[in-house]
Amino acid sequence: MPIRNSREQFEKFANTIKMTQSLLLQAFQGKNKRVPVWFMRQAGRYLPQYRALKRKFSLQEMFQQPELAAYITCLPVDILGVDAAILFADILTLPSQMGFKITFAPQNGPLIQNPIKSARDVDKVHDFTNLKHVEQIIKVVNHQLPTNIPLIGFAGAPFTVLTYLIEGSSQQQFTKTLSFIYTQPLAFHRCMKILTKNTIDYLNLQKRAGIQVFQLFDTWGGILGPEEYKQLILPYVKKVFREVNLPSIYYLKNAVHLLECINETKADFLSVCQVISIGNDLAKKVKLGIQGNLFNGLLYADNTTLAKEVDGLLKRAHVHKKYIFNLSHGVFPDVAVEKLKFVVNRVHRSGWRPS
Repeated sequence: MPIRNSREQFEKFANTIKMTQSLLLQAFQGKNKRVPVWFMRQAGRYLPQYRALKRKFSLQEMFQQPELAAYITCLPVDILGVDAAILFADILTLPSQMGFKITFAPQNGPLIQNPIKSARDVDKVHDFTNLKHVEQIIKVVNHQLPTNIPLIGFAGAPFTVLTYLIEGSSQQQFTKTLSFIYTQPLAFHRCMKILTKNTIDYLNLQKRAGIQVFQLFDTWGGILGPEEYKQLILPYVKKVFREVNLPSIYYLKNAVHLLECINETKADFLSVCQVISIGNDLAKKVKLGIQGNLFNGLLYADNTTLAKEVDGLLKRAHVHKKYIFNLSHGVFPDVAVEKLKFVVNRVHRSGWRPS
């Protein structure tokens, strides 16, 4: 019988090709013979092309225009030669469609004009309404990417997103959040349940649109101790990884004291910042694949220093069965593009033995 020429069949075929050709996706299977590399915040502010667009468009406009956001998403693949694209969006894209009024100040980051202050405010939080533009961005990106380059989708983890919604901005003292946890525990858990459900629905929306991998950003999960993390964060994170059936990465910043909890998340990879030394006895407790963790400050170093650090990290990473090269956090806005190209080329010259 002739094969029907349907869009669904074409997309299934295209995804199969990416699974076999993509270095990143091979790493999830432990079949890669070179190390895949991509960078957090690779789609954005350090690129001259992005800065030129920023002079013409606001951040909200760039997020919401599919052709523009797709162009920004694909730029690092063409310029740097990285092994994956990551969706150009923000971790507050989701709550912006849940009834929160969010703006992005040029120097101060996101500002939430109607933050959560009490249980009464939690009653106003609802399911997200309209993220069709995210679906469209993903579809446009996948038509532009080479067949061997997968698209990584992402979301903010429920706790990290909630810290912004309670604090009202990106400040890092978290006094309002901690007060809310201990003075209004029922309201805290109710909000975490709402955010978890919406995060799962949002990531599955991205999956249907065509992402091949997702990363959950829990930037502020490390502010809690191990017992608090197990009670307040872990159950919700586990639910996300359980209900979004895709190759997955969990980024948890400042997590050195939480490593014994991480295996319970059931993510495929743990992405770590510079406080964890990849390859040491403590890191070996993590049974997941490891992603990371070149200190992003080293991108200011001379090439001799940078090469030594990259080579050392790659050597230490061999004690882990599965590994993806990345930074400790996002690319700084004033980093030279040539430094990132240097790192990509250095990583790609390094071999890797399949597990």
